[in-house]
Order: sequence, then structure tokens, then C-alpha cells
Amino acid sequence: MPAVALTIAGSDSGGGAGIQADLKTFRDHGVFGTSAIAAVTAQNTTGVTRIDAIPVEGLVAQIEAVLSDLPVAAVKIGMLGTAEHVLAVVRCLADVDVPIVLDPVMVASTGARLLASDAVRAVREELLPLATLVTPNLPEAALLADGSLVTWTDRCPVPLLVTGGDAGGAVVRDVLYLPGQAPRVFEAARVPVDGPDDGFHGTGCTLSSAIAARLAKGDDLETAVEGGLRYVQALVAGAWRPGAGHHTLLHGI
Repeated sequence: MPAVALTIAGSDSGGGAGIQADLKTFRDHGVFGTSAIAAVTAQNTTGVTRIDAIPVEGLVAQIEAVLSDLPVAAVKIGMLGTAEHVLAVVRCLADVDVPIVLDPVMVASTGARLLASDAVRAVREELLPLATLVTPNLPEAALLADGSLVTWTDRCPVPLLVTGGDAGGAVVRDVLYLPGQAPRVFEAARVPVDGPDDGFHGTGCTLSSAIAARLAKGDDLETAVEGGLRYVQALVAGAWRPGAGHHTLLHGI
């Protein structure tokens, strides 16, 4: 029987990120994917044009329906949108004893702000402590830190994987911070791309889902992080540019 994972995130109409990327990633790892949609976005490779939040009661009903019947072995949390949605997820998962990977989606790779300002504190103070791992990119880590990033990574009570794709340079450095341990740095050569837009769409969603899938199958945290990074690096190397904007990962193709 395959392991079961749950993604709680937003829908991406372009198919490259969000719930769509999560479910494709689960499939690539041999994990049965379930989902709870927090928001529906109108977006493509060039940007986000509209966000419609699902009513909180509808989000809660989706989560409860899955958890009450299916043997969920890991949870990935992505875009939530509002403080009310964040707190609802906290209530739903407070007594769930499985690994939780939190991708604190606040800024899309296309630059769009995806998390309301009043929700940032709810993520930082209420949701983050429930996580087994938090996977912010550099802009998201800065928002969560609300001050010095160095100080925050030192005192954060849960493991952090701060991804470095936004830093530029020929080498991408992702840093895993484990409480009480020295940071572990993962380095990979940056993949060159052609065209005026050198970004990639859906890498953060894909990475957090890959780690959640590997945790669902029994990997320890560091092994899951290593495997998730290798998986995303391979997808980035084979990414395509189907539209006018960011390059998109070809999950399972």
C-alpha cells in the first residue's frame, strides 16, 4: 500500500505550482496524494491575476474529510492567504501526529504577494511551531524573521531549510538549520536558462512536497531534505518555457 500525503495549498491554473505541483510530486514519489484547497488563483507563467480564497468552513471540511478517513502519513502546507485560514489549519492539525512541512508561501516566483499582511504573524506565531520543517525562500525568511535573519535562524524552535535560489550567483546554496546544531549547506550549480526571464515556476512548492512525500515514506529529516533537493535540481535541469514568463518544471515527464 502506498503512503498517503495531504497538501493544503492554493490551486494554480497554470499547473506549475500549488496543489497541481504538489500532487504531481507526490505521484513521482509513489505517494498517494490528497488535497485541501485554500484558494483558487488565476495565474500563468507571467504572474497572478486573481486570488479567490475558499471559505474557511470549506477548507476545514476538506481537511477533516481527508483526516477522518485516510491514513495520512505527512502533511505539506503551502499558500493559505488569510489569517483566518492560517488559524483554521492550526486548529485542524493541532493534534495530528505526523510530519508537517510548511512552505510559507508569501511571494510567488513571479513577484506577486500571495499572503495577506495580517497572516504573516499568524504563520510565525501559531503555525510555524507545529511544523517538522519550514522551507522559506530568502524573501519569505526575511518576512518571517521580522528583523535580523541571522538572529531568527539561530533562535527558531523548529528546523528550517532556507532556499537560496533568489540570491543570484553561479552556485545555489540552500541552508538547513537544525536547532542546536551547526547549519548544513547544500550547494548546486545554478542551471543557466535562455530567454529574458531566468526564473523557475513552482520550485518551492515542489521541494516542500518532495520532502513531505519522503517523510511519509519513512525517511529521516536530513535524508528527506537531501533527496528533495536532488529531485528539484533534476527537474530544474529539464525545465521548459511553455509560455512567455518563467520556466516550468516537468514533473513525471
